[in-house]
Amino acid sequence: MPLERILYAEDEPDIQAVAKLALELLGGFQVRICANGQEALQAAGDFRPDLILLDVMMPGMDGPSTLGHLRADPSTAGIPVIFLTAKAQLDEVASYQSLGALNVIAKPFDPMALAAQVRQIWDAAHV
Repeated sequence: MPLERILYAEDEPDIQAVAKLALELLGGFQVRICANGQEALQAAGDFRPDLILLDVMMPGMDGPSTLGHLRADPSTAGIPVIFLTAKAQLDEVASYQSLGALNVIAKPFDPMALAAQVRQIWDAAHV
């Protein structure tokens, strides 16, 4: 299955803009940005993403809680998730993966490498 549509939940407008540009221009992906976990849950059904990127620390519903809600809904349970977070110590990464995340990309991320990192994680999971 090709990776084409990415939903990204991120509360910081500057990071939203940089990530959207990097993923669309360098990766060729179709990207929808959401400002928080609740928006991501609502958008996931309409947008039907191939992959969801989640910030860990967001107001209201954080990334791990959002992932729990995604996994509890049969229509979104199978959508792969990658966390983008500054909280990327080894024990934190292991914790996110135990929740069902494919992997973690550490912030600050390199905009020039973001699309390639996402594709590499996707490809490793779909071998």
